[in-house]
Amino acid sequence: MLAIKDIKESPIQIINHPILEKYGLTLQVKRDDLIHPVIQGNKWRKLKYNLLHLQKSGLEELVTFGGAFSNHLYATSMACKLFGIAGHLIVRGPELDYHNPTLKMAIACGLTLHPVSRIEYRQRSSPDYLLRLQAKFENAFIIPEGGSNHFALQGIQELATSLPQSDYIMTAVGSGGTLAGLIAASKSSQVLGVTVLKGAQYLEQEIKALLPNDCFNTWGLLHDFHHGGYAKTTPELLSFCAHMKEKYALPLEPIYTGKLFFAIFSLAQQGYFDSGSVITAIHTGGLQGLDGMRYMQQGHR
Repeated sequence: MLAIKDIKESPIQIINHPILEKYGLTLQVKRDDLIHPVIQGNKWRKLKYNLLHLQKSGLEELVTFGGAFSNHLYATSMACKLFGIAGHLIVRGPELDYHNPTLKMAIACGLTLHPVSRIEYRQRSSPDYLLRLQAKFENAFIIPEGGSNHFALQGIQELATSLPQSDYIMTAVGSGGTLAGLIAASKSSQVLGVTVLKGAQYLEQEIKALLPNDCFNTWGLLHDFHHGGYAKTTPELLSFCAHMKEKYALPLEPIYTGKLFFAIFSLAQQGYFDSGSVITAIHTGGLQGLDGMRYMQQGHR
């Protein structure tokens, strides 16, 4: 059986692009999508220390939460299979489409799905609800939606310490856990998050709540590159993703990483970065999201 320590560190890719050369910029990509074919990117970073805690506690089960197309559920399902953990997924429902590629993966990995109503799902962070859930799954470790807790921050901080020196560290932002971990562990870099949701200004307070009180590192959120909102795209964004894969062997999906790299090149052309700046972009994986997008484009939800 695969051990958690067997998952190796990911490589750095340098992108040599005419726009970057024109503005005197160096772009380094931390290819966390190459950590593992399925358990990759920030999903692995967040899961790693949660799983180590589960094992050290002598537990053999976990419970976690997500929507039907959740990258977190997808990665967690494969992790449970590889590391011999019984998994229970609380899935926002109430009705589930078992042809959905994410749910098919979960079932194939042997996990048990527990569909709940959207009203019940909203209680997923409620202490009373979590107590009832723990009573039901008394031998399980409960991991929050997206894997974002203090164990997750350990994994993201580990990522931060593996990065080469740079002026900027940039990542796509959904819930803010990855960005918070990078901010907490960064030494001299400015950390920038590209939000993928429309109207995500509320994330600033949620990220601050995750940071230690003695953290005064420089960071910011960029809200102008969501392309219409979560899982929304534009022809320009899709064309950009296809170009980066074809010309630079950098596979992107338009939900998270595509918006991140589109933002980097747009900002470069706007003169946002000083000439000579070094940018490290985190490829957070999530390429399975392409399967989910294709499935939704076929009329499924």
